[in-house]
Amino acid sequence: MAADTTDSRRGVGALLRELAEGSSELVRGEIRLARLELGAAAGAAGRGTAFTAVGGVLLLLGTLAFFTGIVLLIGDQWLPRDLYWLAALLFALITGGVAAWLAMRGRQLLSPAALAPTETVATLKEDKEWLKQRLTSGATSN
Repeated sequence: MAADTTDSRRGVGALLRELAEGSSELVRGEIRLARLELGAAAGAAGRGTAFTAVGGVLLLLGTLAFFTGIVLLIGDQWLPRDLYWLAALLFALITGGVAAWLAMRGRQLLSPAALAPTETVATLKEDKEWLKQRLTSGATSN
């Protein structure tokens, strides 16, 4: 019987050692998998950023070409000969006015007063008053 208990102790020790080795290998494997996944995600994010940046630059160039076409159209259709500078000036003033209006509107929308959660603050004040009433009516009724 003594031999059986020694073998079972050795078996438990061996099992514990295998469990420790297996769990450490499992953790290492999970870390490798996480590194691979994060690397792939970072690569995809880099590619996505590059595509977005190139698309933005091409959009900007296309917009500038469109604006140039508008200036040439104004110069050809409505202004006397060789006054393209006046067409460009008129177009710059119009687009500058629109840009200024958009900037002011955006500034108003991003102001702290516009971003404050007014309804939430109002309901929190109502809740505070309601709770205060409940606490004071409960204290006086006892």
